[in-house]
Amino acid sequence: MSFILWSKAGPLLAVGTAKGNLLIYNQQTSRKIPVLGKHTKKITCGCWSTQNLLALGSDDSTLSISNHEGDTIRQTTLRGEPAEIYFSVMKTDERSPQGESTVSVSVDKKILMLFNINDPENRIELAFQLHYGNIVSYRWYGDGYILIGFSQGFFVVISTHIREIGHELYQAHNHKGSLNSVAISSSLSKAASCGDNSIKIHELSDLKDISSVVQLDDETKGLDQLSWTDDGQLLAVSTQKGTLHVFLTKLPILGDSFGTRLAYLTSLLEVTVSNQVEGESPVAIEVEVEPTFIAVGPYHVAVGMNNRAWFYALVDQEPGFNKLKDIEYLGTIASMCLNADYAAAQFEGKVQLHIIEGKDQEEKKQMKLFPDDDGKGRILCHALTADFLYYGTDSGNVVCVLMDDWETVSSYNHSVGVRKVFPDLNGTRLVFIDDKNGGFLFSPANATVSCVELPNFSPTITGVLWDNWHADRGVFVAYNDDKVYTYALHKTTIYGPQVVLVGSTALPFSQKPLLLYNGELTCQTASGKTSEVSLSTHSFLKRSSGTDSVAERSKQLAQAIMLKRFHEAWDLCKSAGSKDDWAELGKACLVHMEVELAIQVYRMNGNVGMVLSLQDIQGIEDKNLLAGHLAMFLGDYNLAQDLYLSSTSPIAALEMRRDLLHWDSALMLAKRLAEDQIPFISKEYAVHLEFIGDYVNALAHYEKGMTQNNRDHDEACLAGVARMSIRMGDIRRGAAQAIQHPSRVLKKECGAILESMKQFSEAAQLYEKGQYYDKAASVYIRCKNWAKVGELLPNVSSPKIHLQYAKAKEADGKYKDAAHAYESAKDWDNVIRVLLDHLNNPEDAVRIVRETQSIDGAKMVARFFLQLNDYGSAIHFLVLSQCNDEAFQLAQQHGQMEVYADIIGSDATQEDYQSIALYFEGEKKHLQAGKFFQKCGQYSRALKHFLKCPNNEDNMAIEMAIETVGQAKDTSLTSQLIDYLMGESDGMPKDAKYLFRLYMALQHYREAARTAIIIAREEQCAGNYRNAHDVLFSMYTELQAQKIKIPAEMATNLMILHSYLLVKIHVKRGDHLKGARMLIRVSNTISKFPAHVVPILTSAVIECHRAGLKNSAFSFAAMLMRPEYRNEIDPKYRKKIEAMVRRPDTSELEEETTPCPFCGFQLPQNELLCISCKNNLPYCIATGRHMLKEDWSICPHCEFPALYSQFILLLETEAVCPMCSESLSATQVKKISDCSKYLQTDELDQ
Repeated sequence: MSFILWSKAGPLLAVGTAKGNLLIYNQQTSRKIPVLGKHTKKITCGCWSTQNLLALGSDDSTLSISNHEGDTIRQTTLRGEPAEIYFSVMKTDERSPQGESTVSVSVDKKILMLFNINDPENRIELAFQLHYGNIVSYRWYGDGYILIGFSQGFFVVISTHIREIGHELYQAHNHKGSLNSVAISSSLSKAASCGDNSIKIHELSDLKDISSVVQLDDETKGLDQLSWTDDGQLLAVSTQKGTLHVFLTKLPILGDSFGTRLAYLTSLLEVTVSNQVEGESPVAIEVEVEPTFIAVGPYHVAVGMNNRAWFYALVDQEPGFNKLKDIEYLGTIASMCLNADYAAAQFEGKVQLHIIEGKDQEEKKQMKLFPDDDGKGRILCHALTADFLYYGTDSGNVVCVLMDDWETVSSYNHSVGVRKVFPDLNGTRLVFIDDKNGGFLFSPANATVSCVELPNFSPTITGVLWDNWHADRGVFVAYNDDKVYTYALHKTTIYGPQVVLVGSTALPFSQKPLLLYNGELTCQTASGKTSEVSLSTHSFLKRSSGTDSVAERSKQLAQAIMLKRFHEAWDLCKSAGSKDDWAELGKACLVHMEVELAIQVYRMNGNVGMVLSLQDIQGIEDKNLLAGHLAMFLGDYNLAQDLYLSSTSPIAALEMRRDLLHWDSALMLAKRLAEDQIPFISKEYAVHLEFIGDYVNALAHYEKGMTQNNRDHDEACLAGVARMSIRMGDIRRGAAQAIQHPSRVLKKECGAILESMKQFSEAAQLYEKGQYYDKAASVYIRCKNWAKVGELLPNVSSPKIHLQYAKAKEADGKYKDAAHAYESAKDWDNVIRVLLDHLNNPEDAVRIVRETQSIDGAKMVARFFLQLNDYGSAIHFLVLSQCNDEAFQLAQQHGQMEVYADIIGSDATQEDYQSIALYFEGEKKHLQAGKFFQKCGQYSRALKHFLKCPNNEDNMAIEMAIETVGQAKDTSLTSQLIDYLMGESDGMPKDAKYLFRLYMALQHYREAARTAIIIAREEQCAGNYRNAHDVLFSMYTELQAQKIKIPAEMATNLMILHSYLLVKIHVKRGDHLKGARMLIRVSNTISKFPAHVVPILTSAVIECHRAGLKNSAFSFAAMLMRPEYRNEIDPKYRKKIEAMVRRPDTSELEEETTPCPFCGFQLPQNELLCISCKNNLPYCIATGRHMLKEDWSICPHCEFPALYSQFILLLETEAVCPMCSESLSATQVKKISDCSKYLQTDELDQ
């Protein structure tokens, strides 16, 4: 024998001999097929194809291809001896359906020939560079690629694609001296080459990447052949010395977890148990066989292969474990699970449950096989939790068994077989994967929705892990070879229980997840270690402060919300959340029915309405009602309605639909829930339909809305019926209903509708009935019904309507009515026009112009008077109409300038005044000319004209001249006028009062005061005491106002004159004592009253006598007896006075004393000079006595002092102040407690 090879596809063995004969042996049938003379020389190499074709190469330089019967199909001659032969598929543009149709053969170790069985003529021969050396070995891989090793250590890859043929894709000088063999593992995607005592392993995905190099230094003679196992786990290499080396390329990834404890294979015979979460140190267990499965529980580890399992107990003492026992089962174990007490092994469609630690008898007792009945199907998967055993069968049953009594607690029938089950830690929920690769969440405890399909479940998922973190019990991941998908169960939402896909995380190559804890995935690697993978869905747990972008933060917030990590979401929002982020969190709280938290979130977001609404529903215990409210807040009204209807308060659904104006739904709900509400909903619906213009349905609903017992509601419905009838064209019905209806507003609305439909007479009628007279009149005007308009006019307030009516009446020639209507419309110009043009009634026209100040009206009136040659009136109205130029010309033409000047008054401009002044100057009317020059500010010209005026009785010109000089403030003009007044220009001195007025006009108060004293003296001498008093008083107050000291002479004269005036008041009131005291004061200065010496002295004698002042009466009577006065005494008193002198009575009533207001010295009441402090004392204007500090008041007008008690007495009979003669009542006078500011001693100019 020179060659032996098993078929890939059947139980056939090919044997070749050194003579070129072939034997094909069928193992199953033991049939041998000998084929003699297949080749003429030794058969050296060969290969079976997947279609059971056999290719053979021989030293006779031929290649034969035979079928499994040994019949030759093809034969071809080669250019040298064949070496390695392989069947493969050549890379072409079209995939060939014939299977492996290409044979490759190494010829003479120099050429690689490719031979297509179906196209034997077109063979391809590939030669290589000479310095590569001979072809040592080659392998096909991937999609038509060939890897070739050459004797000089070169390592080359070519493609057999027809377009790429002849090109090297990759070339490397892998070994310096020589290369012995190459091998490829498709399951690992690795290539290996050996030579120079070393093995190099490349990644097929990137040949430049050498993943490892193994040195075999003790092999001095060199290496030989190299080969992988099919699964790529072992790599064997033979050497020239005859040794065989086997390398483990990857560990089987075997591992298991229970809670946070892991057990995993760290070498072929070592299992490591660790619990990083609890901080336990890892324990390495040496096992006796290379296991095919590992199971871990809270206190045990089990490993095993075939039908045997070895159990180890985990203990605290070194080395950390005890071997317990090994058990043989009834079949090959597919998988095993442990919990605290039990082990469950699955084999051949059954699960055996038994106690781990116990005596033999107990173990036999405490053992059970599931299922009890073979008819229930084969078990495909199982899992143990602390209290339950779960298993899934090929008939679709998911069964939950309680460990305590081994009874089935629940069973769920699925439509197809269940391949894998993954319960959570407590066993209350489980994820299972069915034969169609669908994922489902099963909650045995949930009666309503026990099974939920997982969304977007990838068909390649191989396993599921639940999060072991205490707070994340609803989170699990499903994984396949390259991705981990995070799912979250939302148990309580307004939509019911939900499972959501949160996101996916890439899984590093060849790693198997074992444990999930708070977003950290612990994976087992092929090298027997564990690695940590952070789930991208939990990125918010590792957020860096302040560096995240807005998009990143929004993503983290969305993840936190989907994982129901509301506290983390709250922190995210608080640290840098926008309004939208808060709103998103608030919405999530509503969906998850977290009302308390939602209130806090919306409060942070400033959404007051939502906070108040949530507080209203906070205490609701009915879950469906609460969820309904929350669904409504979220705008999912259909869901809200369903939830409301399934709650204890279904009427809420109707209320919601009404509030949302969903009238159709509201009516349907009302039929089921509250029939009495149908009329009210119908009415509201009708209002809505009317608004959107669906009048037909609105009418129907208004009619349906009638209740017959709710008056206001029925009236609203009738109003709607009226409006809709008119809209639909049934005007008679609508109008009749509107007229019967009590509402004015309805009449207005229907009128407006009719007006828009051009039905003017009906519209006007409705307006009139509704007392909207303006509207009615305007519509009557539109249909030219003037008679009706006239009837309505007294009630119409709109000027526009009156105006239209007036124009119509004027056109008809009814001017009186027109004028009246124009007046009602306040169109004064037209009133005036009609009054003047048609009614010849200038009196009313003039009255209206005066009342309204209408400019155009004034022009019309002026024109009217001009036609009548009444120039004065014409000028008057021209000025009123602001036509000053026309008025001036008219005045000039007709000599009416005085009239013009009077009319223009103070409203004219400087130019107007100048024009008038120049006119009067030309006419030699000096007074008028001066007056208007003064008004336009030409003071010197004005003064010139005033001084030219003749002196007449009222001396108007001098008054005007003084006013002019006062305004001009020009010294030359002043001296000119003073000369005139002193008589220096014409030798006639003028009255002193003019000089006084001039000084006052010029504000020369001291000169004015001197002049005033002179004038007063003259008046006094002439006996005009009141005039003299007034001159002095006005001067006194003027000086006080200007803060100028008052001359003592003026003050004394005023006091004496005032005392004289007080006599009359006291005598009239019958207070003779006060009158006598004043007369004594006056008589003591009798020389100042030369015109009335005798009458004053006579009065003094009489009043003193009456008052009991006999001595004073005697002394004044003696004065009267002087010869110059004696003959002037009134005859009726003469005898009495003579008798008094003849028989003198010198008794005198003692004058009372009161304190001085300055120093408090006791003085006679009427003494005005204090002999102690030498001060002039202020006197009371009511009594003439000196003032008292504690009885002080003042006149509010002139501020002269008065004794409060006496002033009040006086004002009982008098109504004016005795000093300033202003009207005064006792209530206006106030007593002053602090009079210090009135006691200034330097007021008088000594």
